[in-house]
Amino acid sequence: MSPLEIFLGTLEITLPVFAMVFIGLVLKRVGWIDQGFVATASALVFKATMPTLIFLSLIKADIETAFHPWLMVYFALATLASFLISWAWALWRVSHAERGVYVQGAFRGNCGIVGLALAASMYGDYGLSAGGLLLGVVILSYNVLSVIVLAAYRPGKEANWHSIVKHVARNPLILAVLTALPFAMLEIGLPGWLMTSGEYFASLTLPLALICIGATLSVNALRQSYGPAVGASLLKMVTLPILATGGAWLVGFSGRELGLLFLFFASPTAAASFVMVKAMGGNAKLAANIIAISTLMASLSVTAGIFALKLLGLI
Repeated sequence: MSPLEIFLGTLEITLPVFAMVFIGLVLKRVGWIDQGFVATASALVFKATMPTLIFLSLIKADIETAFHPWLMVYFALATLASFLISWAWALWRVSHAERGVYVQGAFRGNCGIVGLALAASMYGDYGLSAGGLLLGVVILSYNVLSVIVLAAYRPGKEANWHSIVKHVARNPLILAVLTALPFAMLEIGLPGWLMTSGEYFASLTLPLALICIGATLSVNALRQSYGPAVGASLLKMVTLPILATGGAWLVGFSGRELGLLFLFFASPTAAASFVMVKAMGGNAKLAANIIAISTLMASLSVTAGIFALKLLGLI
């Protein structure tokens, strides 16, 4: 294919996802949806529709194809490396009080919504099933590492590890994966009417979640942004995805696995990072700015990354 054809094919993957984010931004600006809607819809997605989507995608998947233990191991190791690189950079460039928020914003991606939506757009059912399995690693590693770095720079705030472990264990996305695995491995089918109803319900997930992300963005964050927010966003959206994807290629990943890793590493900063920063008494404004800037950057950086990987014939 010519570079133009590759570029147009790339836009077909990324534009539908980021168009929904910007639709959410517009709907909030014109007053058609409000913060109450966003809170309710986000809770519905997290507690019900996304677990349903992951469950159905796994029970329909060929687990032998979707389950790739080395993919999970590499993701966990690359996430740890990204965390340590972000922390090392913050020690040199960021003030002590802002380091914890900076590091979390730089390494913690929105894989559960943006990453999964891009994987579904690019690889269909394989993207959903393989991405769903990868989310178990995502949730565990992101929560543990975030608490470590935020606690390190908030000595007056003790990390409640019992509460963290309890919330991770009860996370609906992890429970959906664990519940689906026996069905998939034993090839247990569900009645046709139940599958159809579940698919209707699950189909709400990605558009609703992406609209909510757009509705929470603040254009003012761009005007009010300052060094640490821009620096963390550039690290999250440019430097770390290049290093992590390049490392994956060097150790032998290619095709769909390499593409999936790139999409997860190139996802913008997770909205959950704001919640954790606020709960631990950190700089919530900095956390919100990083989320907003990285999400707005993602439409360009993810598109450019997929285009480059396709042009090189790596995915």
